[in-house]
Amino acid sequence: MNTSGPPVLGMILKGYPRISETFISNEILLLEKLGFAVHLFSMRRPRENFTHRSVKQIRAGVDYLPETLLKPLPRLLYHNVQLAAKHPRIYATAARIAARRFLRTRKSATIKHLLQAGYLVHHLLPASGAVHLHAHFAHSPTSVAMFAAHLSSLPFSFTAHAKDIYTSDPRQLQEKIRLARFVVTCTEYNRQHLLKLAGRHAAPIHRVYHGIDTRLFSTNNDKQRPPAAPYQILTIARLTAKKGLPTLYRALKQLHDQGFAFRHTLIGDGEDRVEILALIKELGLATTTQWLGTLPHHEVVEHYRQADLFALSCEVAANGDRDGIPNVLLESMAMGVPVVTTEVSAIPELVENGRSGLLVASRKPDLLAAAMKRMLTDGQLRQQVISAARKRVIRDFDNRDLIGGLAEIYRNEIKWPGEVE
Repeated sequence: MNTSGPPVLGMILKGYPRISETFISNEILLLEKLGFAVHLFSMRRPRENFTHRSVKQIRAGVDYLPETLLKPLPRLLYHNVQLAAKHPRIYATAARIAARRFLRTRKSATIKHLLQAGYLVHHLLPASGAVHLHAHFAHSPTSVAMFAAHLSSLPFSFTAHAKDIYTSDPRQLQEKIRLARFVVTCTEYNRQHLLKLAGRHAAPIHRVYHGIDTRLFSTNNDKQRPPAAPYQILTIARLTAKKGLPTLYRALKQLHDQGFAFRHTLIGDGEDRVEILALIKELGLATTTQWLGTLPHHEVVEHYRQADLFALSCEVAANGDRDGIPNVLLESMAMGVPVVTTEVSAIPELVENGRSGLLVASRKPDLLAAAMKRMLTDGQLRQQVISAARKRVIRDFDNRDLIGGLAEIYRNEIKWPGEVE
């Protein structure tokens, strides 16, 4: 290992950088500002051709793992064979773990994760200086981290978020929790689920909310004035099942049919884009809705400034996928844009119904429509919600404070070189 510099936290990511995972880049940047040295190992290259401005401030080096098996197979095999020759017993044990995990699910991704881990340990890790491996997301990145930790004799930990928790095979996830040095997750709802899943052999599981940069998302004084028709309704979301966008558009259809004048803006992209855009047209909302795709932060902030209401209709998808606390709710509340959303997952940990926003049951367009109309027209409720929501975010979800807590977990849970036990 490289010992010429400070000890390094090796972070294994699904992809880097990613527009939709700002919470990860913010975490890296703030950890660096607190004195941590970080090196990134990314399983995929960027999907977008632009990044948020904060990414450019990150000093961490980044190495990319081979993404697939076929084309880079010779490279993967070379480094794994070399590693196996140097440490045959250790590699054989890792292979047995991989075989056991493969037999549970019959997914070839397990073999890929072992080979990626071998490549990481033999080819990338020595020059990185990493003394601990931490993965973001409990599925593929943590699988690579788990195998890499075994092959390198380094400890590993991981942060579990949302889809990676609820769509993972419970047996695979349970094993990761039990083998990890510690686990971090972003809501209490998630923490309780993971504790129940892992049982009495669980590693320590810490809850650390993501939070936002409350300096970037500052309140708009214009929100103190009552809104007027046509009302500006904003939604920012990945176009995927757990966001419940069909429910939102059916609610907007009800408002449209009632003669309630509004303009709706949708920001985001995703695998359900074709279906969502078709539904907008089918419901006759094409002239009242604009879809803008994915935008960088500085443009998103301007749309918050113009919005009278933020609406999001999260739900539990058929495959179990669900949100934790969507950061867009935090951003809206900090910007003085009142939110109407659903009582799914950990959202009630942020939004108190009737005080800092309005919550309705998921998949209920009639309830969502009524709540949106109420939030737009009830002036007394709006002012109460705008004030209480911003205070809540400032007090409990400023990412500088939250990352300070995460840094303490890293300091306490990781045995850094030179420490005396």
